[in-house]
Amino acid sequence: MLFSSQPFLFFFLPAVLFFYFVVLRDVHKRNVLLFFSSLFFYAWGEPYFVLVMLFSIAVNWFLGRHCERSCGDDQCTRRYFWLAVAFNVALLFVFKYLGFVVRTSAELFGGSSDFAIVLPIGISFFTFQELSYIIDIYQGKARPFRHFMDTGLYIAFFPQLIAGPIIRFDNFSSQLLTRRESIDGFISGIELFGIGFAKKILVANALARVADLSFDMSPAALTAPLAWLGTLAYTFQIYFDFSGYSDMAIGLARMFGFDFPANFRYPYISRSIAEFWRRWHISMGSFFRDYVYFPLGGSRVSSSRRLIWNLLAVWALTGLWHGANWTFLVWGLYFFVLLVTERACKKIAWPKLFQALQWPVVFLLVMFGWVLFRANSLTHAAAYAWRMISIDAWTVDRFFLQHLVEYLPEFLVAGLASTPLAPYLQSRLPSWLVIQIIKHVWVLFIIVLALGALDVSSFNPFIYFNF
Repeated sequence: MLFSSQPFLFFFLPAVLFFYFVVLRDVHKRNVLLFFSSLFFYAWGEPYFVLVMLFSIAVNWFLGRHCERSCGDDQCTRRYFWLAVAFNVALLFVFKYLGFVVRTSAELFGGSSDFAIVLPIGISFFTFQELSYIIDIYQGKARPFRHFMDTGLYIAFFPQLIAGPIIRFDNFSSQLLTRRESIDGFISGIELFGIGFAKKILVANALARVADLSFDMSPAALTAPLAWLGTLAYTFQIYFDFSGYSDMAIGLARMFGFDFPANFRYPYISRSIAEFWRRWHISMGSFFRDYVYFPLGGSRVSSSRRLIWNLLAVWALTGLWHGANWTFLVWGLYFFVLLVTERACKKIAWPKLFQALQWPVVFLLVMFGWVLFRANSLTHAAAYAWRMISIDAWTVDRFFLQHLVEYLPEFLVAGLASTPLAPYLQSRLPSWLVIQIIKHVWVLFIIVLALGALDVSSFNPFIYFNF
């Protein structure tokens, strides 16, 4: 079920809100409602895989309790911990990577295979939350939930079940029974949900048409201007699509009293690759930092070789987490190379001119990374990138001019909305009541505009549903 679909907007969400606030008062009963509502939400699109998710929740609930309760036997605790980690990694591997391994192995031995396993939606996200559940319990950051439904609600909570953000168990567990719903929080949640909805419908879906046109064309028929326009369109599309989903998820959670951290902080204003990754998909980046990079030793290691190995492991896993395809692995390694190079050049005293060029250079490097991310194969990515820089391809054709003119408003809105200009201007306004009313009316207008642009006849899933 999509957040931007009619069944969700006009039936599912109103029904859940009605029973949550009007019928139920006890927090335990409200949690039960949210758990079963989340199962229904997932089963709407995955009627069989909801059983896989329930089985996974049951295993983690059982093993999580034993990770803490071992009668003081550290060795026993460690066994349960590694068993839980192995189970979650194996589950993710079977559904997401086994087909890729089989097909790649067949190709290496000169054969071919069409072996594939259907990927449950959101498995990368809820598996990472299960790992957070186990690791935080093992490290003593939080105690395991006593009741199965509490564990199930953490893993299957419908606002962030399908595409994140990845919520840490210690963050969620501290709010499960002590959260406080409020009118201000509810209104704030509606507004944040509406802003995310508008990002998806008004910007991401519109620019997707430009990106799809250029990336679906044969690279040989692609002109350089259209290739650049398509890449810029996808650069904005993936940001507004994913940050829009994150805003909707965080807004929904806020309606029910949960306070989840932001997942994006204007990444396209970054002046370094490291800064970009501190601003982009923050929940995933912090997961790999705290659960992979730091346990490997982080940057506090005795040799540069060890540091490079730690970074290589993190970025190879980051790439593969996004999908079982060589393009994602190379995309992760691409950023590994950029980060290592950036670290090596950090002590160089660059002239002021170069410092002024930091932002456009970083933005261009990120754009080239999105070519790898969007392309169907490494061959496609290489051919597409070559058309972008090929002098012979610099021909202004009618497709380029037509789409530039038609979607210029969306490009301008995307460019401005990718910066913190709006929050800055808002902070400069006086806190008068009339100003606050105008702000709420403006957000309401954007939501109505997005609802009017909602195309019920087309299916436009969020990009990160595939991961």
